[in-house]
Amino acid sequence: MTFGLSAALLDACVLAVLSRGDTYGYVLTQNVRDAVDISDSTLYPVLRRLQKDGYLTTYDQPYQGRNRRYYSITPSGREQYRAYVADWGVYKARLDEIILGGKQYDEA
Repeated sequence: MTFGLSAALLDACVLAVLSRGDTYGYVLTQNVRDAVDISDSTLYPVLRRLQKDGYLTTYDQPYQGRNRRYYSITPSGREQYRAYVADWGVYKARLDEIILGGKQYDEA
């Protein structure tokens, strides 16, 4: 993809995935990668920061003799996610107006 990825947009993507349910790192990375090109080395510092900010918690679950670290969104993480969704709507509308001249995407 040509367009850069800001830290806020990456945070929003992570919180969006986790708003649908707890998951472990590999699945979370794959879900985020469906939308943006990121590496594990990019995502794990984001997860640590979101956890430090109180938006995520973690817990371990045994799986085939090892532990998987699961990530879960907190109530403040859900609140932040809702704020990102609201901001995204405004941001997207402004960009659509500039880039598409007010046209719908399929008309461009």
